[in-house]
Parts: sequence; C-alpha cells; structure tokens
Amino acid sequence: MSHTAPRVGAPITPLDIPLAGKGKTTTVGGDTGRWTMLFVYRGKHCPRCKRFLNKLEAMLPEWQAHMDVVVTSADPEDRALADQAEHGWTFDLGYGLTVDQMRDLGLYVSNPLSEAETDAPFAEPGAFALRPDGTLMLVDISNGPAARPDLAELLDGMIFNITNDRPVRGTA
Repeated sequence: MSHTAPRVGAPITPLDIPLAGKGKTTTVGGDTGRWTMLFVYRGKHCPRCKRFLNKLEAMLPEWQAHMDVVVTSADPEDRALADQAEHGWTFDLGYGLTVDQMRDLGLYVSNPLSEAETDAPFAEPGAFALRPDGTLMLVDISNGPAARPDLAELLDGMIFNITNDRPVRGTA
C-alpha cells in the first residue's frame, strides 16, 4: 500500500489510545486546549526505540512543562508494560495502535522480518506536535529505526513555536 504524508495545518482524526497499566485511555487530537507531542515507536523488539525513549524519559519534566507527552506503539499491553517496567518510563505509554491508525497518521508500516522481531505489522517511528485545537503543527516520520529527531533540538524548536505562535510550515 502506498504511503500518504500527513497534512500539517489540518486536524488529525482523534485517536483514543489505551494506556498501559492504567485501565483508561487518552485522546490525542481534537480540541483538547493543550499542546500535545505524540511519539510513535516501533515496539518492544526495537533497541533503538529504547535508547530514544530513555532519552525522552530523562528530559520528560522539560517536555511536560510545555506540553502533554504521549508515547504509543502497536504492541499489546503486556509488551508495553514489560518495557515500562524494565526501563522505568513514567510518560503515558499507549499500546495497540492499529494499522488503520498508523495509516491515518501517515506513518510507514512494516511487517516483521521474523517471529523474533514481533508477530504483527508495526509502525515505523513518528513524532507529531499538535496545537491545542488538534491541528497538526509539526511532523517527523521515518521509514526505519535509524532516523530520529534530536529530542533537545525538537523541544527547543517547539518552545520557540509555542512562545512565538509560529505558523505551520510546509504548506506551500
């Protein structure tokens, strides 16, 4: 199936994301009244994801001073909980992202290379900044695990965008 780029400046279809170990969901998108950063990771099988999310955990108070942070993958809850326990992540950790949701976000979707990797299609990495009204401000997506945004640079840029009410770029 072909890949469709997300439409910056447009609202995303609100996602109800179940949160690992909490018995509740969080909604990303829609008019929430707050800035939100959504990070999509490949899943428990990905060591690069763990390094990236460990860096996010170390910076989490800085991020949360400016916006809500939600992290999710296609993993089932038990795999998400295992990662959370192993790494001590305190951010909201979602699970169960569907292929339709991945495609709605414009993410690249991969099939596992082997049973050792995982047993279902999964999303390649993505980062999505949403304005309080649910419109997409900034997108960073990759078709593989090696390309990730620098979290300090991304946060610095988002603080600038928020503070200066910068317009969405890339719409020409």
